[in-house]
Amino acid sequence: MKPEKKSLPAIIRTNCLNQALIDRFLDDFWSERGVSRNTLASYERDLRLLCHWLDERGGTLDQASRGELLEYLAIRVRDGAKAATTARLLSSLRRFYRWQVRENKRKDDPTAQIEAPKQGRHLPNTLSEAEVDALLNAPDTDNPLGLRDRAMLELLYATGLRVSELVSIRLGELSLQHGVIRITGKGGKERLVPMGEEAHDWIQTYLRDARPTLMQSKAITEDVFVTTRGSGMTRQMFWVMIQRYAVEAGIVRHISPHTLRHAFATHLLNHGADLRVVQMLLGHSDLSTTQIYTHVAQARLKDVHREHHPRG
Repeated sequence: MKPEKKSLPAIIRTNCLNQALIDRFLDDFWSERGVSRNTLASYERDLRLLCHWLDERGGTLDQASRGELLEYLAIRVRDGAKAATTARLLSSLRRFYRWQVRENKRKDDPTAQIEAPKQGRHLPNTLSEAEVDALLNAPDTDNPLGLRDRAMLELLYATGLRVSELVSIRLGELSLQHGVIRITGKGGKERLVPMGEEAHDWIQTYLRDARPTLMQSKAITEDVFVTTRGSGMTRQMFWVMIQRYAVEAGIVRHISPHTLRHAFATHLLNHGADLRVVQMLLGHSDLSTTQIYTHVAQARLKDVHREHHPRG
């Protein structure tokens, strides 16, 4: 009989021998970079899992060797970790060991001679304009929940927000008069995002006709998008919601909230938008991150040519 595998959450809940060191690293990393809670949680998860693995083998995180790290990465790959996941894990370890060297906690960086796995260019999953229309029209806007959902979908497609940014919008960050939203993105960076006329009208209608009904006499919250319990929407709730509407819209492949962000960027470029404008709207710090969408747009153009040109 095979030994039962420990679930990941159970492993993370217990401290490892170098937990205090991990906590100090995370504190320093947060104070220097001002990263999001999700980013910090990702780094902590990576380091604690490695720490536990080393503890079980008589090693320690602070004194890990290059050979131990290579073995750990190989095990993760053997267990199904993709190249992108492995590269992200290695990035977490690099930051930690470089911090150790900088703080004079050790002399060498064991990740210095470890190469990141080569990643093929992954084109993001997106939707055609017809599929987006079908998705946006899926909610029943004759009831408050459907009106809320339509407003959220319209805003997500009109702005390209991350889902975490969408569900975090507060009433004070929304300017219907000027048609813009103040968004706090990754690293605490703020940007103003125009919402467009269509999304503006749906948000206005939702705030007037649906949000007061959903709130009723429940505790007051500043969140724009609320549930029938009077609390703010969560990423998980929105993910389930968009999956349901995708089925109703006849979209057979898997989509997520990020799919509408991809569609936003791709459709802008298809209609001639400047790449740097799209970069600012998406809140990308590096233009190279945005450039992936030019490949999506080019792939779409090739599909259109192949479908409609007599010699395609």
